[in-house]
Amino acid sequence: MSDQRLTKRLARIASAFARQPTATIPQACGGWTSAKAAYRFFENQSVEPEQILQGHQHATLERLRAHRIVLALQDTTSLNYSTHRATQGLGPIGTRGHRTVGLLAHSTLAVTPTGQALGLIHHRCHARSAVGSAKERHQKPVEQKESGKWLQSLSACQQLAPQCPQTLLVNIADREGDLYELFAQATATVGHPVHLLVRARHDRKLATPRSRSLWQWLRRQPVLANLQVRVPRRQDQEPRVATLRVRFAPARLRPPGRKPKLPVLTLWAIEACEENPSKGVEPIHWRLLSTLPVPTVQAALEKIHWYSLRWQIEVMHKILKSGCQIEQRQLTTARRLQRVLAVDLVVAWRLLSVCKAARETPNAPASDWFSKPEWQALWCVTYGQSRPPGKPPSVREFVRRAAQLGGFLARNSDGEPGPITLWRGLQRLNDLSLMWKICHGK
Repeated sequence: MSDQRLTKRLARIASAFARQPTATIPQACGGWTSAKAAYRFFENQSVEPEQILQGHQHATLERLRAHRIVLALQDTTSLNYSTHRATQGLGPIGTRGHRTVGLLAHSTLAVTPTGQALGLIHHRCHARSAVGSAKERHQKPVEQKESGKWLQSLSACQQLAPQCPQTLLVNIADREGDLYELFAQATATVGHPVHLLVRARHDRKLATPRSRSLWQWLRRQPVLANLQVRVPRRQDQEPRVATLRVRFAPARLRPPGRKPKLPVLTLWAIEACEENPSKGVEPIHWRLLSTLPVPTVQAALEKIHWYSLRWQIEVMHKILKSGCQIEQRQLTTARRLQRVLAVDLVVAWRLLSVCKAARETPNAPASDWFSKPEWQALWCVTYGQSRPPGKPPSVREFVRRAAQLGGFLARNSDGEPGPITLWRGLQRLNDLSLMWKICHGK
């Protein structure tokens, strides 16, 4: 932001939200004066939501440059504000007409191949004006459709690529992002390409004389690998180990009949299928399309692993709703909600990232993430000591101790804590660190 006063105010609001992720705006700000200043900031017509994210995105770019491969995970989540009758500018988010209203948020999260969240590359939040008929939607160019959000995410990555030329950017989308135009846009780029990895939704026609379908043709390819994956608990299904049969081959795809001017595309197709699941278990069946070459088994398994990391952005959206309580924010216009959403997105990323850092870089100092009063107060409370050590604990120890304040039991069989118990613990830690600063005159 060009206005330094607004920049300082944003920094104070973001710090307050980060200390108490689940708090309301008045609770997080700690008093009416600060809360009133926060409300004025979110009401300021000169503040664009994109400006709020600029500083974070600049820092994300710096983190990208340190990695050879970065995965850009994109996904949409709906924010339900149906109970907020006074909020103006909302739109339908469900299939039941205008009964369910809110906003649609589409985010692109950068992660490493090990799953460390680096930050947000792109974000778009809008209110749907009207669902419209299927015929009306088909007649619009993709740029004017709601599905244009997938192309916008790719465009944001393509604009970023020349600024980190040593980093390979791979944009990853689920089945909703299986758009022919998306692949055409990716393959048309020269210079610093951004590659795609998308779960296939449409059984497209191959550009062959017989016009075979992609899925039938892929099914006839030989099984070149067996992959065992751990499937977590799902509702009434116990966790299990699934064996996936892996097939892959290059495929030339014909453009859809309604879009004959689009070029024929040469992509690589991968299938990972659980062919003999247990009774009553929904089998895993992924069909992936990529602009990256997949000439070997190792390359195919790598792409399957990359796609499996897509759940990270779903976790971030869960933190946004359950942790940051974004759907409970009470503001009078959609534009104001979009501004507070931009702040909450960075807080959600931070929670996700610090949980992963505790696993990936467990020996890093907690001071890289948390203030001195926070780690000192946490140490003294959890160890029952009056004096903290001279050096901060590791980030892993800090996260485990903070999560214990939120209900994490830290038993040998419990593994590492997740974002839910961490944000609960940070809520309590905020009060502890505040008292620590008062008692020590800091």
